[in-house]
Amino acid sequence: MPLDPITLAVIQNGLQQVCNEMDLAFVRSAFSPVISEALDRSDGIYHRDTGELIAQGDLGLPVFVGTMQFSTQAVIERARDLQPGDIFILNDPYLGGTHLMDVKFVMPFFHRGRLWCWLANTGHWPDTGGMVPGGFSANATEVEQEGLRLPPVKLFKRGELDPEILSIILSNIRLADQRIGDIQAQAAALAIGERRLEALLDRYGADTVDAAIAELKSRAARRMRAKIATIPEGTWHGEAFVDSDGVDDVPLRIAMAITRVGDHLRFDMTGSSPPCKGPMNSVIATTRSSIYLAVKHVFPDVPINAGTFEPLKIVDPHDTFLYAKYPRPVSGCAAEVSQRIAEAVFDALANAIPDRLFAAPAGTSGNFALGGLDPERNRPYVMYVISGGGYGGSPAGDGISNGCSTIGISKTTPIEVMEQRYPVLFERYALHEGSGGAGEHRGGFGVTYAVRLLRGEARASMVMDHGRVGPQGALGGDDGGVNRVRVHAHGADYVPPHLSKDQDIPLHAGDTVTVHTPGGGGYGDPLTRAPAAVASDVAKGYYTVAQAASRFGVAIGPDGAVDTAATARLRGIGNRDRIAPPSHP
Repeated sequence: MPLDPITLAVIQNGLQQVCNEMDLAFVRSAFSPVISEALDRSDGIYHRDTGELIAQGDLGLPVFVGTMQFSTQAVIERARDLQPGDIFILNDPYLGGTHLMDVKFVMPFFHRGRLWCWLANTGHWPDTGGMVPGGFSANATEVEQEGLRLPPVKLFKRGELDPEILSIILSNIRLADQRIGDIQAQAAALAIGERRLEALLDRYGADTVDAAIAELKSRAARRMRAKIATIPEGTWHGEAFVDSDGVDDVPLRIAMAITRVGDHLRFDMTGSSPPCKGPMNSVIATTRSSIYLAVKHVFPDVPINAGTFEPLKIVDPHDTFLYAKYPRPVSGCAAEVSQRIAEAVFDALANAIPDRLFAAPAGTSGNFALGGLDPERNRPYVMYVISGGGYGGSPAGDGISNGCSTIGISKTTPIEVMEQRYPVLFERYALHEGSGGAGEHRGGFGVTYAVRLLRGEARASMVMDHGRVGPQGALGGDDGGVNRVRVHAHGADYVPPHLSKDQDIPLHAGDTVTVHTPGGGGYGDPLTRAPAAVASDVAKGYYTVAQAASRFGVAIGPDGAVDTAATARLRGIGNRDRIAPPSHP
């Protein structure tokens, strides 16, 4: 059915608006701050037969673009006796999921008695049981230690919440009474989508909307192929490293080979590290989604639907930590390993199209969880903190500071909200000065925060990364600053053996945890950065005078101005080794 451009554009925006309204309904009614404030969630529309992505909300996490599609396909394979009002719940990472805290709701949508599509959403629950509050077990060696694993089951049947399924779920997680609010919020978001989609179909007709969806998919595929055609033919290699798996203190390597053949890209991760003992394994849905979102970062103007992914051919990385199978633990896959995969894609493509690439961003979500009993309120709590970091420098300029993670738009919950809900005080929240990698265009800066436990006892756990080596620089730029964690408890400082991964650290009232998140990598030779820009950074406190000299070869005088003669001597050394490499503070 041929469609005029105006009708096609209106339907495209109409489908997008359905998803955006689901996102907003979810955010505004969710109980957990990680959803309502940090925005760790997503909503989408999926094809009735294939489960392929039709549309996803602008406010949703990019990493869920692929994983929700795979989760919906897992439901389609197992669904029986579908009725209007049915809603499936699942979080099984091996069935198109991420980690156990990302809980999916999938609902069949019927139009005039016929299954027309699927609506789905994902919300990060602050706890799903397991060894540690918050689910981020740094030392887990099997998935059962990470929490409750749910296959696709009908939580709602004909619109009614199944009390028996609900009781099983609530009996196996912490803060069970508080999860009711999130469950109802996820269901309410799908109900909003149902009403808005019904109105769109009634207005334009199901056949017209079907034709528009097919055309939009075809156009997205064509646009992606056109972008791929701008990449030189050949094979481009890149790599990235996960600090450790939390159990064995050795790095995990992601070996990325990207081959452009005609109008498609082939991604081969053969040669990556084998499956690991700890929770830094990645399930295949997350691995694929990480590649999708990385390519979308490189070509941001290609619209998102299943057609976008058609020209991207991924070789399943069997026998590596990037294709986790039961019972491998996976709590770090969505928030951490996914970003290393994206980093490997960026590293490879920087060799092919350097003028369109950028240095690596912070690449960690900074997952920090604190759980305990608040004696003043006599109730348990689980606080989950996502933190930002620096973006890499690029041909366009310096990287931004305190940006959200590569995989999503999640932001740090306002500290005022956390202080109101939990027995903590944030004593510091500032830029991680000096953490931006030096370059012609420097990396952005991470953040530093210090949180003190005010009363009672608690257990702290964290699964982060880039604690061993900072985000990679590009085209001669320096790496960004590393992630650092320090716990001050019982009158002494403690640094986790795995640097930014640990669990079950006991805290008492007055103890503090201080976190420094990574800065982005630098882009281009630091010795070519404009001296005035370096002087401006020093004046703002971003770098010290000593760092300006050692990293950028720029001498700053006592008055804050550039010492031109001394700078010429520094930059005229000729031997880059004589200028000290970055010492990350």
